[in-house]
Amino acid sequence: MYAAIKKAFFLAKKYPNNKSDVTEEEFPVFEIILSGGIMMIPIILCSIAVIGISIERYWTLNANKVAPRTLLAQVWSWIKSNQVDAAKLRELKQSSPLGKILAAGLSNSRHGRDVMKDSIQEAANQVIHDLERYIGMLGTIANVAPLLGLLGSVFGMIETFNDIMLKGAGNANVLAGGIAVALVATAAGLIVAIPATILHRYFIRRVDSLVVIMEEESIKLVDALHTDRSVDVKLV
Repeated sequence: MYAAIKKAFFLAKKYPNNKSDVTEEEFPVFEIILSGGIMMIPIILCSIAVIGISIERYWTLNANKVAPRTLLAQVWSWIKSNQVDAAKLRELKQSSPLGKILAAGLSNSRHGRDVMKDSIQEAANQVIHDLERYIGMLGTIANVAPLLGLLGSVFGMIETFNDIMLKGAGNANVLAGGIAVALVATAAGLIVAIPATILHRYFIRRVDSLVVIMEEESIKLVDALHTDRSVDVKLV
């Protein structure tokens, strides 16, 4: 696709002035990007945003950081040895998103199963909101980038037909090359939108998987505390 765009750009530059000595090497990638017009600026900004968000979310949504598999066992060992106090709850809350949910449940475990579950649900809502941060922006970029590219192409087509109106349409290569250059913005918009769509769905799925893990761990804690066991949780 890049080769086709470069060839079209080469033709558009060559034929209007009838310069037979123009070579394709004179038109680097940067100049082809500039040929897309003013709408290439927001498209490039969108591409930078997609890269930045993807790196940040990939680092943040690490299962070992969000929901450590050994955390519940550690909490249960604290409970059995009657070590759960304010300091332990603070440590647990700051350790990970799952720790924040478990700490909320432990803080209200004395008030019954329903109250504990409500506390866990409230904490989970906040945690899920934090996990989904910036992911919605990926979806927005995936939808907006093709429209920005289309708008840039419309501007380019308007300019091309204005040139034809002023200079005439005697050479078909002028029209073909001009239209091809105008479509650079559309191609750029799609190049940004397609990865953004894939990454958006990937991170949504990843959050869903983490939520399932945290839900399972929370249910285990609630069941352990409110079955046949009576656990003294020290809050002060």
